[in-house]
This record gives sequence, structure tokens and C-alpha cells, in this order.
Amino acid sequence: MTQVDETLATGSSVRLLAGRYQVGERIGKGGMSDVHLGTDARLGRRVAIKLLKPQLANDPTFRTRFRREAQDAAKMAHPTIVRIYDAGEETITESNGREVQLPFIVMEYVDGRLLKDLISDGPLPLDEATRIVEQVLLALEYSHRAGVVHRDIKPGNIMVTKTGQVKVMDFGIARAVSDASATIAQTSAIVGTAQYFSPEQARGEVVDARTDLYSTGVVLFELLTGRPPFSGRNPVAVAYQHINQAPTPPSAYNPKVSPALDAVVLRSLVKDRADRYQSASEFRHDVELAASGQVPTRKAPQDDFNATIFGVNPTTTAGATATLRQLSVDTDERVRGTQTRPPVAWIWSGIVVMAAIVAAVVFWVFNLSPQGPPATANIEVPAVVGMTQDEAVAELDAAGLTYEIHARIDPEVPSGEVISTTPEAGIGVLPDYTVGVYVSSGPQLVNVPDVASMPENEARDTITRAGFTAGNTVRENHPNVPRDVVIRTDPPANNSLAPGGTVNFVVSTGNVEVPDVVGLGLEQAQAELTDQGLIPQIESDTGCSGGTVSGQSIAPGAAPQGSTVAIRVCNG
Repeated sequence: MTQVDETLATGSSVRLLAGRYQVGERIGKGGMSDVHLGTDARLGRRVAIKLLKPQLANDPTFRTRFRREAQDAAKMAHPTIVRIYDAGEETITESNGREVQLPFIVMEYVDGRLLKDLISDGPLPLDEATRIVEQVLLALEYSHRAGVVHRDIKPGNIMVTKTGQVKVMDFGIARAVSDASATIAQTSAIVGTAQYFSPEQARGEVVDARTDLYSTGVVLFELLTGRPPFSGRNPVAVAYQHINQAPTPPSAYNPKVSPALDAVVLRSLVKDRADRYQSASEFRHDVELAASGQVPTRKAPQDDFNATIFGVNPTTTAGATATLRQLSVDTDERVRGTQTRPPVAWIWSGIVVMAAIVAAVVFWVFNLSPQGPPATANIEVPAVVGMTQDEAVAELDAAGLTYEIHARIDPEVPSGEVISTTPEAGIGVLPDYTVGVYVSSGPQLVNVPDVASMPENEARDTITRAGFTAGNTVRENHPNVPRDVVIRTDPPANNSLAPGGTVNFVVSTGNVEVPDVVGLGLEQAQAELTDQGLIPQIESDTGCSGGTVSGQSIAPGAAPQGSTVAIRVCNG
């Protein structure tokens, strides 16, 4: 424990931060910070308090950027992003009398586990891995639209709550540390991050939204395989591999990984960011396709007429990329860029030329003869979620749209019902755009455990633990299964059944069904009794002849297993 931690733990100098946040026990430790459980004394709510290392506060550039970035991050409100409530600095006095600045962040307390701890247990199931990454990409999609690039996406910055909700954290810290010119060589606090560096980060280049997507690809690789794509003895060796070495497909380490997921991971880890996923939504769409067993196909970007006259068209893939790139450029970089602008005369000359071009285009458009509606008119995607597949297809056909049906396992949505569409309802698309329609195939079926020969109470516990409902019991005579022991189940063992389905039991009564052997020959009578686990005892009947059975000591019907049945044989 550091000297600052000891001071906070003992409470000798500081009990509250900013006069309202009470610092409790430490619940996490990282290279840049320690996390403590805390209480907001003013609002009476539980919070998490992140205390940054004092050495970070020695840099005035960092302190300035940290305050600004924490404020920007606090504005983001999304279910997949850990909320930041407050941030600041506290002056504390160490035991040696020296005063130090202690930067802190007060954020939402998340009751769950870090993703890195989940990965330490081994690869996650494929459906769980894709579900987690989809939520991470939802968080990035939201933050990128807000102009915030995380720059340090890794399992240590992702939490999974007890209910399965994914929470991405440390937006403000990652950006502030990066903006303060911290590098692999300069700041040991971010050495562990090298495994998730993008090639442009490793080269020290300016980053944009696609950097986060590369790091997310590394996280997906690790979720599927239990190991990162690149490793080495030191961060420099790992960074070198990110720049120069092609990743191995995840299926080489985990044969359960499908070719579709291989394709998604490898595209996210492309060295050239221009060939990588260009937006979080595009990445997430392909993850969804791969999760449903579909191999994503990459569409080539099309040139847009408007891009040549008015700049980048924000409705195109290239336009979205350029917009995100522009948003992700640091404010300071845009300010610095103004120091090398051309003289004012050239700026006004450019404006005049652009105005003339715009006027010419407007004149040309207004003098065109009307020729009907344009071929590129948008068609609004109808709302089909909750419909059956046939109903949804009828709606899409009526709207004049093309579509692809994708089956997807979903325990919550009934089989045959539409779960979602891509894009969502109300979004305008071109007539030749293919709308993705995701239809539930119901819950994933599970094999019924084999509980035959188990006592009934133990069999019921086994069925319940397997996720099924233990149903009714029917009792049946059996030649050798002991009383109160399961003979079989309905449905039978190893048959597929949806989780929560009912499994009924057939249990032995401990009795056996005594056959009627009167009139049968001796050998046949003995065989039938022996087959039922009964013991035949032969007696001679001199009152008749012919070698047939004239009577039996136990009448046909139920009798205890292993009973002795005396049979009288005609021997006169």
C-alpha cells in the first residue's frame, strides 16, 4: 500500500474528498490508479472512487487535460458506459509533512467482475463472448458519435455486472493520459496496455475511432481463445508484432470458433485502418451476423457525386469515417493547426470560388426539367419486430425492400418471431439495400441428463440443476430396478429439450409383475418366471398328466421382486 493509501485508510489527514465523498476500502488496483469503495455523504449513495497516482499530477499538462476530459466523459449517459459523477484534486499531507496533489474521479459503483478476471478462467462460450463485444461496441458507437475516442479499450476497463450488463469505463483517464504524451517508454502506468495497442498507437501516430475498434478486436480474440493475439517478453516486442505480424485465426486456438467469427476478428485486426472496420455499428453488425452463423460480406464503398462538390457525404461509409476522424482529433491539435493556416486573402479567395460553384450548381438543378422522383429516394424500414416471419416478409415486400432472414437463438423471444432488423424501423434506406431480419429460433436446446438408476430425489435434483422442471412421477413394476429408483424419464435421456422444459419420471415400485404360467409347459413356465426375476419352485401334481403347469402359488399380478413361485406340474 502506498503512503497516500495509508493516509486515506487511517483517516489521519483526509476522511472526505471534496468535503462529501468518504473513502472506504480498496476494491481494485491498477497501474495508474487505485479504486476504493466510497459513499457520497451528500446524496447517501454508494460510489466508486478512483484515486490516480500522485506522480501523474506532477505534470500540469495532465492536470489541465484531465479536468477537461473528465468533464466531457461525465456528459456521456449510456447503459453500457460507467457514469462519472465528479472529478477533481485533493491536497493531502503525507506522514513526512509533504503536501501532494491527489487527482480523483467519483463514478458509478458497478457490482460485478472485470472482464479480465472472467477471461482468466479460460475462453468464454461463443454466444457470451459475442454478446459482451456487441455491448462494448454499443458503448463505442455512442462515445464516437459524441466525439470521444477511448484509446485504451481492454478487459481491465470493461466490467460485467451480475445481471450480465456490460459497462465500459475510464474514458476520461485514457484520453487524458494519452493526450499528456504518455508513451510506452515514458509511462510505466500503461505498459500493460501494449497488448491492446493498435498499430497506429504503437507507431505514435494520431489515433481516431478505428483505434478503439482494433483494440475491441483484440478483446474479442481474447474472449474466444483465452489469450491475446500477440505476446512477448516486453511491451516493445508486443508493439512490434502489432505493427508487423499477422494474427493467427482464433480457431487455431479454439476449434469451436466458426469461420464467420474468424473473418470478423481478422478484419478488425487489419494493420491498415483504412481496411479495418470503419465504425462501431459496422463492426457490431458483423458480430451479430457471425453469432447467427452467417459469414459477413464486405461491401465496397461507392463514390458519391455530392462528395466531389460539397465535401464528404455523411450518409456514405467514407463520410461516416471522415466524420468520426474529425471528431476524434484533439481540440489542441485543431488549435495548433490554425497556427499554420494560409494568409487571409487565400481563405477569402477559396470562399468566393466555392460560392461561385455552389451558385452554378443550384442554377443548374433548378433549370432541369422534372423527370419524376429520383431513383435514390429513401424507403423507410417498417416496424416488424414482434411479428411472425411471414407477417414481416409481407410488410417488407409491400414496402418494396429486399431482405435477408437470419435465424438467431433467443430464450426470451418465441420461435418464429422477429427479434430485430438492421437497420432499425424508421430508418430510410435505398431500394437496393438489403435489410437484415433476425428471427428467433427459440432457446438453445439442451440434452436431458441420464438419471436412470438414480434414487428419485437425487434424479429430481439433477434435472433441476440442468435447467429443467422436474415433473410428475409415474410408478411402474420392474423385475430388477429397486424401489424408488428411476427406471426412465419422459422425454428420454439425451433427447433435446428447451431450458425450463418439464421432465417426468417413471419410478420403480419395488414389485414385479407375476405372469400367468398355468397351462404352459415346464420349460416355458420357468423361463417366463425367471425373466421377471422370480424364482420358480417345481412341485409334482399326480392328479393330472402331460407335463403342463396345473397351478402356481402366487396369482398373476404384483409381487415383491425376487419372490419364490411354486408351480405344480402334471406328473400322473
